[in-house]
Amino acid sequence: MTRPAPLLLLLAALLFFFALGNHELQGSTEARVSGIAMAMHLDNDWVVPRLFREPFLEKPPLSLWLDAGAIRLFGASTGAVRLASAFAGLFSVMLLYGMLRRFGRPQTLAFSAALILATMASYWGNVRGVGEDSLLSLGVTAALLGFYQAVRPEREGSSTWAWALFTAGMVIATLSKGVLGLAMPGIVIFVYLLSTSLMDKRLRLGDWLKPALFTLLALVPLLIWLGFLFQRGGMQAVGEVLWTNSVGRFSGSFVEAGHYEPFYYYLAKLPEAFLPWNILVYLGLWHFRKSLVRNRYRLFFSVWLVAQFTLLTLASSKRTVYLMALTPAAAVLAAEYARVLLEWAKDHKPGLYRYHRRIIGGVFSLAIACYLSAAFWFAPKADVRHSFVPVMSQIQTLQDEGRTVAMYQPNERIDGASVFYLQAYLPILNTEAELRAFLSAKPGNVALTDHTDRLKAPVTVIKQMAVNRQPYYFVEQ
Repeated sequence: MTRPAPLLLLLAALLFFFALGNHELQGSTEARVSGIAMAMHLDNDWVVPRLFREPFLEKPPLSLWLDAGAIRLFGASTGAVRLASAFAGLFSVMLLYGMLRRFGRPQTLAFSAALILATMASYWGNVRGVGEDSLLSLGVTAALLGFYQAVRPEREGSSTWAWALFTAGMVIATLSKGVLGLAMPGIVIFVYLLSTSLMDKRLRLGDWLKPALFTLLALVPLLIWLGFLFQRGGMQAVGEVLWTNSVGRFSGSFVEAGHYEPFYYYLAKLPEAFLPWNILVYLGLWHFRKSLVRNRYRLFFSVWLVAQFTLLTLASSKRTVYLMALTPAAAVLAAEYARVLLEWAKDHKPGLYRYHRRIIGGVFSLAIACYLSAAFWFAPKADVRHSFVPVMSQIQTLQDEGRTVAMYQPNERIDGASVFYLQAYLPILNTEAELRAFLSAKPGNVALTDHTDRLKAPVTVIKQMAVNRQPYYFVEQ
């Protein structure tokens, strides 16, 4: 490896793994996904993910397999269940650097683009959390970079390895997010091929058929899992994964999924989408617009950003984390425009240009120092408001006293957290009749609930706690 590659590896590993497990599960996604992974480990059921002890089929289980495997290897720690996301981020950064060098881009530019990706605030935060979006981003990145290497006009030598990279990326993307993992790279490939065909006034059938054929090959692992799922849950389970939780989220027909926002949701998020490099991304996208016809490299990364953004805007279900798959393209555009600015400074501001290495090094050093400080000091401080540990500790205390604790109509966050931290299942009470029967069955029985105002008959609250402003009540008869 050349000198920048090991340095980039060191910096990215430091950013993504430093103090990875020094704070507890925070937020709904971490609690839910960690609980499902723990359930998979406890039940030794690697086919059907479960929440509330019921099938949870929002997406394929690649991230859950990796999280459950990490729990089995390293124990039930927060660091263990975050490893898959952190490694996915690290691989994405190194892959972007390596492929930009393969595309013939200068070493410094490739290094800068990869480091810009690693230091995007939203990307850094999501890579260090539990969830499948980091894996989706890795899959989309591998698929699109492999595709561009295979079809770019300047390519030399065999394209076999590029198509292998494309196929591997599609496997990761579809096993992470199902139909969305197919659509995110698919929309970019479609728009890029359509654009180049119109520019060249020529249809190269092979350019269209090859990605389609390798995509079919990449779907084999997903189809194998769906086959096992069909044996366990029938066509209803398969349809829930492929239609209800995929197409339904896009069209808005699956109301229960939540995250529904107006069409301008992502437009309002643009000021924070790629911090702290936003201005470079947007100015670069605007600056390169006139050169896209003659520069396929710039065209590809511009299409990557714009086509995926448009697809996500059309979807009914929206979250800022969904923009994660766009960040590699944003990083490349930011680095390319920074290079344009440096060329301008070299010609017009030679005095300033003389110090450009120090300035760039200082900016990156400041960004990295801020992220490491946030990981070491500020993330653990957020446990005061966001951690589920105090509630779990109270449950454990009650159990140590010989009291039976159940959960009444639990939300996904508290159910997932309870399975992860207690490494066991608490009884779940779904109706008020079940609650009354449980509390009266044995003196000392306690129920945990996040509401008491909707109960028809009063209960005695023996302790009240809160997690991120969500109250939780321990009640008895």
